[in-house]
This record gives sequence, structure tokens and C-alpha cells, in this order.
Amino acid sequence: MNSPTPATRPSATPERITTDVLLVGAGIMSATLGSLLKSLQPDWSMTLLERLDQPGLESSGPWNNAGTGHSALCELNYTPKTADGGVDVSKAITVNEQFQLSRQFWAHGVDNGLLKDPSSFINPVPHVSFVRGTENVDYLRKRYDALAGHPLFAGLEWVHDHDEFARRLPLMAEGRDPSEDVAVSWTDHGTDVDFGSLTAQLLGNLSSQGADIRYRHQVKGLKRDTDGTWRVKVKDLDDGRTIWISAKFVFVGAGGGAIQLLQKAGIEEIKGFAGFPVSGEFIRCLDETVTAKHEAKVYGMAAVGAPPMSVPHLDTRVIGGQRSLLFGPYAGWTPKFLKEGSFTDLPLSVRPHNLMPMAAVGVTSWGLIKYLVLELAKSRGRKVQDLQVFAPLAEEGDWELITAGQRVQVVRKKGRFGGSLEFGTTVVNASDGTIAGLLGASPGASTAVAAMLDVLERCFPGQIDGWRPQLKEIVPSYGVSLGDNPTLYSDLKTWTDRSLGLAQA
Repeated sequence: MNSPTPATRPSATPERITTDVLLVGAGIMSATLGSLLKSLQPDWSMTLLERLDQPGLESSGPWNNAGTGHSALCELNYTPKTADGGVDVSKAITVNEQFQLSRQFWAHGVDNGLLKDPSSFINPVPHVSFVRGTENVDYLRKRYDALAGHPLFAGLEWVHDHDEFARRLPLMAEGRDPSEDVAVSWTDHGTDVDFGSLTAQLLGNLSSQGADIRYRHQVKGLKRDTDGTWRVKVKDLDDGRTIWISAKFVFVGAGGGAIQLLQKAGIEEIKGFAGFPVSGEFIRCLDETVTAKHEAKVYGMAAVGAPPMSVPHLDTRVIGGQRSLLFGPYAGWTPKFLKEGSFTDLPLSVRPHNLMPMAAVGVTSWGLIKYLVLELAKSRGRKVQDLQVFAPLAEEGDWELITAGQRVQVVRKKGRFGGSLEFGTTVVNASDGTIAGLLGASPGASTAVAAMLDVLERCFPGQIDGWRPQLKEIVPSYGVSLGDNPTLYSDLKTWTDRSLGLAQA
């Protein structure tokens, strides 16, 4: 990136804008990166564009995701079985380390007045892994044994007793055959996160610090100028005007729409990438007589052939101070890359450079395709039957169907003619660091801070060393393995628990 110019505050309705930083998309990723950059370089001008009329209406919206606060405490897809019958916990440890950075960033925000009452966006909720059957109980026990001694998973409990299961999870125990072999691993250190509220608060603070945030503005094109800056064509959706923005650095935090914008930018690094959209639904219960019987996020095991994001789970949610229950997700399919997207999103994303990877994934992913077809064919009654695996006496009338956010899984070129379908998030940036974007899905929002620190390291190599001391104030474990430093982890957990209102009585 070129050296910054003095911050220039655009007028209310300019036709041409010059800015140091342009953020595309008003979700948790842009909000996090913008907040970090404002802390590090308050003199840099910043503009944010969002095509919808409010922040966090796509994947960051509280009803568009499960709000798990992915720390790998309960998600079994992060701890796969190994060929020798063991359990690989390496990814679980990595995801947990990344979530600790988010906790520290949020705690710093609360301590410094950047975020409001923490209960408005994060609340303590136990995280639980749930299995049925002797083989799965054996797997969960091995997982527990592998994690229980690790500092980041301290406090993990093993429950393989019907009475104790019933005491902790009464909704799941009611009507269950007492002879069924069930087990859970349990921790009280889990959280429920309203990423929509968190996003809105971060962007509100950015606006108060001078960032120019514009809703109902859609990016129509991006072109690199000869001086290395980006010329961005923007449409004001309210009055139809075209606005031109000249930006030194562009971050595309547009969720599923990021791949198309990076393609429009024409950067070499996006070649070979494609997107595979997966939609989903949840069923929700707001009846207090039901929600009072369950206070936990309980994750089960994914069906054979199902993508990791489709692991069934029964969750306590805390949104706007109201507790509810959410079950799902039920996977579906649409060619849209965004919930408020277009049916032409997928076909218009096909390019000569990603056609072969997409075709290769289509050939090798018949299990996933079959799973999606079966999911689409499920009736409402069949969906409630899936819920009854978790809550045997669940009644259809207590639950309503809601549409989840759209997820676009990454398809990446592999070899000369192959391709692979990846589950997770991927940062793609131009070699000169002037533009970057985030592709992919889960764990996504929960690890936004880790992902945006990656963006800073990739795109600002000339500044990152000078920023490190301040970054260490914001996220003290930056660059440090907490698993190798249990005393530091304990100290930071005590701090974040206190600041975020998560400390146990």
C-alpha cells in the first residue's frame, strides 16, 4: 500500500470520493477489520459500502447463523476419527486459539467503551457434544480423553449416566428410552454470540470516529489505476446515481458475494477459485415453557455425506434479551450466493479458469449432492422427526421454520485439472496487498479477528511490525500459542470472563 494521505472526510453526497480504506459489506468481517485499522491508523480515511439498508443482514444476522461462538468445545467435525481408531484434535485446538483472539478483542472493546453492555452480544451457554450408540460413545470418550488435559479445554466433563444426563438436559431426556446408550461431553465455558448486535455496535463506533458508512450502495465494478489505487464504480440504490471512489486499499467482506467482486477486480490470485452455495433452514421455538427446559448448545454427529456445516444441533439462543431454542440446520440448495442475492450468482461466477475445478468437484461430491437432494425432499414433519432425535417429545406446533443465511463453500483448483471443495474460510489477496477478500463459511464470524489479523499481515507488510505493540494491547495473545502458555491463558481468560460478563458465580 502507498503511504497514506491525510484523512479526507467526503461531503454528504459527492460524486467522487477519495479514501485510504474502502470496506465492502457491512458484516462482522468488515466491522472487525475497520475497527482494527481505526485503532492502528486513526488518521486514515475510511469508507464502508453496504447494498442493504442495515448492517449485518446477511450471514452476520443473529437468525442467519447459530451464534455458537465456535471454540471447538462441542463441534465434533473439528475432531475427526483417524485411520488407526484415534481422534485428531489438532483443528479443534487451532479453532479454539482463534476464538480466544475474538474474546480478547471484544473484551478490549468493552473496557475501552467501544462496545456496550456485553450481554447485548455475548452470553454464557454450556457447550455440549452428544452421541448415541456404543461405537459413537467410544469415539466421544476418546475425544474427551484427548482434549480434557489440554489447557484450552480445562473443565470439560464426561457424562455417561442416564440420571445425570436427565438432570442437565431435561428436554432431551423426556420420553427417551432409558436403555439407549447416550453420552455427552460438557463444558460451562461456552458462549452464545449475537453477531448482528456486535456488528452494529462496531460499525456505530466506526461512524462516530469519522468513517463514512453508506447503506444502499452497491459496488458495480473495480479497476486498478496506473498508480496502484483502485477505482470503484458504485451505484446509489436510492437515487440511481453513479459514484466513483478512489481507494488505496479495498477489503471485500461481502460474504458469498466476495468471489464475484474479486473476479471483477481481475486479480490473478482469484483464478482457480469458485463457489459452491449451500442454503439452509432452522426450526425455532419461542415458547418459554419449552425453552426453560434446555440451556445448552448441543452438537451431534453429521450424517454420512453431509457437509460439516450441517452438523445437527439444538441451541439456546439469547437475542435481544430473549431466550429461544434453535434446531438444525436443514441443508438446501440455491444458485444464490447471498440470502438477498440473485439466481444468476452461480452461473455468472463461472469462468474459464474455474470451470475445471467446479467440474471435478461435481464428479467427486456425489455423496454431498445426494445428501442435499434428500434434505430438499424433507417435509416439515420429517424435520421435526430429526429434532426428536434430540428432544423425543418435541411437538411440531411449538416450532416454526426460518431461513438461515446463505453459505458459499470454497472450490479451489487442485493440480492441473482437479478441484477440491473446502469447508472453512480463505483469505485471497492481490500480491501487492492493495485488495483482499474473505471466502468461505464456518467457523467464519467466530474467528473474524484471526482472519482479519491475517489480512493485516498479508496486505500491510511495511506497517505490521510497527503495529505489533498496539495489536498486543488489543489482543494480547497475538503471535503466541496459548496452549503452550497455560498461565497466560488463565490470566487472559479471567480478564475476558470478567469484561464480557461470562465469569461463573
